[in-house]
Amino acid sequence: MRVVIAEDSVLLREGLTRLLTDRGHEVVAGVGDGEALVKTVDELAADGRLPDVVVADVRMPPTHTDEGVRAAVRLRAAHPRLGVLVLSQYVEEQYATELLAGSSHGVGYLLKDRVAEVREFVDAVVRVAEGGTALDPEVVAQLLGRSRKQDVLAALTPREGEVLALMAEGRTNSAIAAQLVVSHGAVEKHVSNIFLKLGLSQSDADHRRVLAVLTYLRS
Repeated sequence: MRVVIAEDSVLLREGLTRLLTDRGHEVVAGVGDGEALVKTVDELAADGRLPDVVVADVRMPPTHTDEGVRAAVRLRAAHPRLGVLVLSQYVEEQYATELLAGSSHGVGYLLKDRVAEVREFVDAVVRVAEGGTALDPEVVAQLLGRSRKQDVLAALTPREGEVLALMAEGRTNSAIAAQLVVSHGAVEKHVSNIFLKLGLSQSDADHRRVLAVLTYLRS
């Protein structure tokens, strides 16, 4: 199979490349951030050389938050036949939920610890490349164990979750914008989306921020 690896740690990227090439697979590209991943796959696809699968870290430069999973979601939308396997240091339910929100065809979410189990890791990459699913047992356990309120919060994107968490700390939109290094307008858009997804209507205008925070704290 033909693989593209996206991992900002050069050492881990080279290690993954060696694991796969030693077992007869072709790593056609290795990149260190989400934008480079999207650009590389798009260029390969334009040349009629779409890879079978992408292996990507969830957190990559420049902010090390959700660049990898966002790139994965974009690639799945643009190239439905492309398998996508993301690696994460910890179980991050929002990222897993976002990745699995569409079709589960050719998708995987594994903890990085699984890479040490070489045979299982390579089998997972192959399974995803062939259109199957590879979910870490810890991911499955946490997703199945969520409460109903957590299911509501799972509708939020990772960035919206970060904004809500900062709201719960009592920060203003301006303070949130400074913390996340984004524009004030971007924060306002995220806050509006949070209210919408939590079902807080305009009639609750004076209290929506408090209600949103209460939903977060009770989850």
